[in-house]
Amino acid sequence: MRKLLMTLLFLLLVVTGLDARTFVLVTGVTNYPQEGVSKLSQATKDAKRFKELMESQTKDITLLTGQNVTRDNVLEKLSAICNRAQKDDQIVFFFSGHGGTGGILGYDVPISYSDIVNLFSKSAASSKIAFIDACMSGSAVVPLKSKDWQNSVSGRSDIAFLVSSRPDEYSVEDPFLGSGLFMNSLVKGMRGKSDKNADRRITLEELFRYTYNDVLLHSNKQQHPQLIAPKGMYNVVLTKW
Repeated sequence: MRKLLMTLLFLLLVVTGLDARTFVLVTGVTNYPQEGVSKLSQATKDAKRFKELMESQTKDITLLTGQNVTRDNVLEKLSAICNRAQKDDQIVFFFSGHGGTGGILGYDVPISYSDIVNLFSKSAASSKIAFIDACMSGSAVVPLKSKDWQNSVSGRSDIAFLVSSRPDEYSVEDPFLGSGLFMNSLVKGMRGKSDKNADRRITLEELFRYTYNDVLLHSNKQQHPQLIAPKGMYNVVLTKW
């Protein structure tokens, strides 16, 4: 009887793992309508490239570019994903475009990192990961370090940000690469170059270490990607290749 129960439990765990899903929201803005805001050259292209990378992992992908990347639209789509995801699921959010201290710039107005963190914190998904390719994106650490937020989600360690730069740095686009430096490194890393232990599974820590060193090299040490995450998430698998 005990053997039968153990077998049933194993089968249940296997089925549960197979049912786990990854939900992805990809956003990118190249041309902004605001006066004085410079046009970018690679942001929309990088968003589409990230979508292509994730298509080998999941079919649950939403892509927003250009004028569709308004604050209300992004938060509405992200909220829907956060509400839909279940306990064993993973949520991935990607943004490429302008950024500043405390947030990213949507097509119309800024979207604060606190907005993103608050939506993540309400989701039952086992891991929520944001990739931010924008200037000063390291400032995403602020809401995650705030005492009010930490007290409200005491004991949770399921939110991570992998960002392109420190809080006081610019994130560089390279027209010769046809990409931002950060995105170019993500592509190479997620396609296998970051797989340090050669198990064909890319973890958050492996991708960060590869991306950090690669961007540092190609930016002449002027741009430093940052991993803002609890250690318990370092081994979260992002992709399999």
